[in-house]
Order: sequence, then structure tokens, then C-alpha cells
Amino acid sequence: MAWMVGLHASLTKGQCILQPEIISWFTLLFPRVSTACLLALLSQFYRPGLVFLMLLGLDITSHWFQMYSSFLSGKTSHKDVKDTGNWLLKLYYGHRPFMAFCCVASEVLYIILFLFADEKSTSLLNVCRGILKQNPLTVIMFISTLVGWALKQVINVIQMKTAADACVAFDLKRSK
Repeated sequence: MAWMVGLHASLTKGQCILQPEIISWFTLLFPRVSTACLLALLSQFYRPGLVFLMLLGLDITSHWFQMYSSFLSGKTSHKDVKDTGNWLLKLYYGHRPFMAFCCVASEVLYIILFLFADEKSTSLLNVCRGILKQNPLTVIMFISTLVGWALKQVINVIQMKTAADACVAFDLKRSK
């Protein structure tokens, strides 16, 4: 996240030496890699670890489908979802603060889970119950990140479904 803030600051001051195409690839790749690393670590700390690997698969797959369907339809950005009928996907890509809340909440939740991992309890549910017994500020932070995380997962599923439907529609149109 710090790297993204620094990049944004240099862009707004006109001090960035990277080409816009390279920047767009970095902004796509960096969050995927950092999320993948966190989820891989969490899968080793908690049981069932498969939950975190499934979340990783969902994140990568939904974004890959979105990118590929955007490419097939000739869109200039994978964030162009004007033609989708889903209001939540439009809200996510149309309002940057909402997108930022969901993305940052997910990452912060993973960091909280990383910080609360210990050798005594590898049960994800037990650790979450323990977090809810912490001071009120920690509990509020945990619950708000949980809400943003849940929204992001729902959006990932919707994104994967609508993008897969777009790929099928493209193939059907091409085969006629």
C-alpha cells in the first residue's frame, strides 16, 4: 500500500519516470502479489488453510476473467462495467472510495489475522472469537474490515460470473 501511495504522489506532481502502460500493469500486479503472499502465509498459520487458498483462487480467477473479457470486448479498461446489469459491480468500479474501502479492508483484515496468529491456536474461528474480546477499537476495526472483506468477496464472485458470461457471449457470437 505504501508503494501505491508513493506512486500516486509522484504521478500527481508529474515526477514519475514510468510510462502510463507500465504503471497500469504495476497497479494490477502489485495488489495481486501482495494479497497472494498474505493468503499463502495465512494458509500455513490457520486451519482450515484451504479457506485462504480458495480466497486466493477467487481473487486471481475473478480478475483474470475480468481482464480477459475486457480484452475480448475491446474495452480500454477492465474497470469499464457500464454494460453490466449488476449495481454492486457498477458501484465498486464507479466509486473509487467504495473500491478503496473494500480493497484496503481486505488487506487490513489479512494483516490483523497475521498479527493475531500464534502457535497456541490454529483455529481461525477461535482467533476471530479472541479478537472480538480485545479492546473496543480493535473490535471495531476487525468488524469494519470484515464487512469490507465480505463485500469484496461477493464482488469477486459477481465479477467472475459476469465476465465469464461475457466470454461465453463472445464465443457464441464468433461461432455463428
